Amino acid sequence: MPIGDICVLDVITCSPSTKINEVAQLMRQHHVGDVVVVEESKGKRVPVGIITDRDIVTSVIALELDPTIFSAGDLVARQIIAVREDLGVFEAIRKMRRHGVRRMPVLDQEGGLRGIVSVDDLIELLAAEMTELAKLISKEQDDEAQRKPAD
Repeated sequence: MPIGDICVLDVITCSPSTKINEVAQLMRQHHVGDVVVVEESKGKRVPVGIITDRDIVTSVIALELDPTIFSAGDLVARQIIAVREDLGVFEAIRKMRRHGVRRMPVLDQEGGLRGIVSVDDLIELLAAEMTELAKLISKEQDDEAQRKPAD
């Protein structure tokens, strides 16, 4: 299954110039723990970073910095790890593990932002698949019990 089929399409974004207090307000308003920082390029929103609530706490609040002075671009120093929408779920999980990230933007074929996938999304998907497998085992046992002659 391609990761583009399960990613969250409603991604909250901001520009690199968005002030950190505004990023925090976006998180609160939309009940999310991350905001994808994007730049416009050829009519596409291209991800350049992700800011998490943890980033704001550890890099701004804990250091007693003024969140109205620093911008999203100031917090996204490292290269973003993203995945193409046609990559399989298992391969996406391996990429997340290899890079130690819990969230990854999902890119369309032209490199624009399509969605985002998180560890939580993947656990939910895998749990649903495991539940279906467990139901299969139970059904098989029930069918066998009905076919078995009485002792």
